[in-house]
Amino acid sequence: QVELVESGGGLVQYGGSLRLSCAASGSISSINTMGWYRQAPGDQRELIAYITNGGVTNYVDTMEDRFTISRDNAKNEVYLQMNSLKPEDTAVYYCNLQNWNSGYRYYVTYWGVGTQVTVSS
Repeated sequence: QVELVESGGGLVQYGGSLRLSCAASGSISSINTMGWYRQAPGDQRELIAYITNGGVTNYVDTMEDRFTISRDNAKNEVYLQMNSLKPEDTAVYYCNLQNWNSGYRYYVTYWGVGTQVTVSS
């Protein structure tokens, strides 16, 4: 089984920064992609960015200028550095893992429980 635990959320003022962390534990494949999503009240969950085990990153266009995703493969951790935060960034931020299952030959998806980020104006 796999568990994802996010941390680093909280309350921050407009223009501030936060760094989210996500620690994955359990049966983590060496072939995987980790990512961050967010969901604001009343909205659908949306992708922010993802990073492969090889370090290839992909961002939603509107996020790339303020958010940076990174990972530590040795620790099975992924991070999201968020700068110049705005009230519209207020949401629950979720960690996502696409874990390669060599037996079934497909990726299994796992989610963390989320961490709240609130940006005050």
